[in-house]
Amino acid sequence: MVGGPARLTAPAAAVAERLPGWATLVRAPNPGPMTLDGTNTWVLRAAPGAPATVVDPGPRDAGHLAAILATGPVAHVLVTHGHHDHVDGLADFLASSGARVVDGGALDGVEVTPLATPGHTADSRCYLLAAAGERAVATGDTILGRGTTVVAHPDGDLGAYLASLELLTAYAGVPALTGHGPPLADTAAAAAHYLAHRRARLDQVRAVVAAGADTAAAVVDAVYADLPPHLRTAATWSARAQLDFLAAERGGPAR
Repeated sequence: MVGGPARLTAPAAAVAERLPGWATLVRAPNPGPMTLDGTNTWVLRAAPGAPATVVDPGPRDAGHLAAILATGPVAHVLVTHGHHDHVDGLADFLASSGARVVDGGALDGVEVTPLATPGHTADSRCYLLAAAGERAVATGDTILGRGTTVVAHPDGDLGAYLASLELLTAYAGVPALTGHGPPLADTAAAAAHYLAHRRARLDQVRAVVAAGADTAAAVVDAVYADLPPHLRTAATWSARAQLDFLAAERGGPAR
């Protein structure tokens, strides 16, 4: 879910020119301001004809779910977080495919290690994937192919998100299979870009709070002045998360 008003076209890092041969993108037909080109469903298949693992079946769209199944048999499903654009189609997909939801392990030739990465939501996780001598990280909405993600307060938490980004800086040179937008060439570079953006934004919020802004709405008015109206709600969630983070930093109560 996209969070930045003026950053919808800016990639967080270089777009991946190639991906492991076992990773295939099936994009859902749900483009929009909060989903970019649509939700990315990733099909992980270690060898032709082998059972696949699917990351985020996506929305409840019959054509999209059929397109996933058309890639071949599916045995397992991984979920990055519970937002509707990633999981509304889950029940239908499980019924159609016979697959089951798992949280990692050796899955038909793909080794999957779950990474707890809360922040965008409390339940957000990424997955480190390895097969045939190559690795990738399925990032869900923790890292997007373009723009920045929303910290969906109160479920999302900015301090947790910053810690999750720090964790992902360990994966230099490992491509990011993003939840929306194009895949990126380097998970660590994308995470570092996001960290720099978040820290710069916090400096802006500190300044407007010092000048008297004391509500999320006031922060949005001051910091996101060029915000399109349809993204104001998402920016307000992020502003509340920023105010809570700064309150904790000062040792005061959350706002």
